[in-house]
Amino acid sequence: MKLVTTLAFLLSVVAGAPVGGQEHGAPTPAVQAPDADSLASAIGAAESRGEQVDATHAVQEDVDIITPHITDSDHMEVPYWAPPFYKVVTLPHWKPIMIGGYALDLSPTKHVVMLWIAALLCCAVLITAAQAHKRHHHAVGRPHGFAAGIEAMVLYIRNEVALPNLGHGGSGYVPFILTIFFFILTMNLVGLVPGGHASTGSLNVTAGLAIVSFFVVQISSIMKIGLGAWLKHLTGGVHWALWPIMVPVEILGLFTKPFALCVRLFANMTAGHIVLLSLIGLSFVTAAFIPVTLGFSLFINILELLVAFIQAYIFTMLTAVFTGMGMASHDHDHGDEGHAAAH
Repeated sequence: MKLVTTLAFLLSVVAGAPVGGQEHGAPTPAVQAPDADSLASAIGAAESRGEQVDATHAVQEDVDIITPHITDSDHMEVPYWAPPFYKVVTLPHWKPIMIGGYALDLSPTKHVVMLWIAALLCCAVLITAAQAHKRHHHAVGRPHGFAAGIEAMVLYIRNEVALPNLGHGGSGYVPFILTIFFFILTMNLVGLVPGGHASTGSLNVTAGLAIVSFFVVQISSIMKIGLGAWLKHLTGGVHWALWPIMVPVEILGLFTKPFALCVRLFANMTAGHIVLLSLIGLSFVTAAFIPVTLGFSLFINILELLVAFIQAYIFTMLTAVFTGMGMASHDHDHGDEGHAAAH
């Protein structure tokens, strides 16, 4: 489980950095919807002064339930027992760390908090399942119940995803592949819980995951084939006259793979939440839409549950494939040398 906590720490550093001009030092106040009496009083007072008031425009910003759910902020809503059944909690702001002339702000944000919650849940579930697995083996010789379900998922990812794609010598990377799968799956599922937020709906978090995968792919390739062969691979194996064309193309190819991992996970998780929240918002337009929106919302929610597993699987599969491709080039090069020596 050290891999899970280490990965969560690295992602929290990436996810905690302000994006798009977000400033932690100026907390965004939570917008509370005005009650009917206060809104009517405000409109009446404005009309008495001869002003025209558009009530729809007055509450336009107060009914936005989509943007706060998919964007990051320095405050979050937590469940509460009294109406409106939630409280806005402002997260602490820490003094930025100066690195040269750049201020690195490591203050926690909403997505960072959910990321750490997902990491703790992942550790708790897997450690509990491992202990139950050990007890069941001592008692009846085989796991059962929840431990058996976790074992089935672990064996599937190990035998059907990791080892076939990593190839010879790839068993050492199986713990990393399993960590990626369960960690992403937990973050996706946490976002489906009422009041929760999917950390994978943040481009910072998916970029952090993609960066970790990028370094694993490149370092595993260098360890297998050596730095010289890895640099030679950037030339594409062509004549030196074509290097000005091939080297930029090969370098660009190194970054397109993690970029695709980052955008695919972010887009799929964000799109599902937007569709679901949009359907829920239609129920406030007119009561006639409520039965239809409830039915479609239930269907989309079930589909989101499936997407949570599929996206974790796809990210894990592609990470294993890219890592295996980097290490397989060693065997391919040696195979070519062996054929040349035989001739």
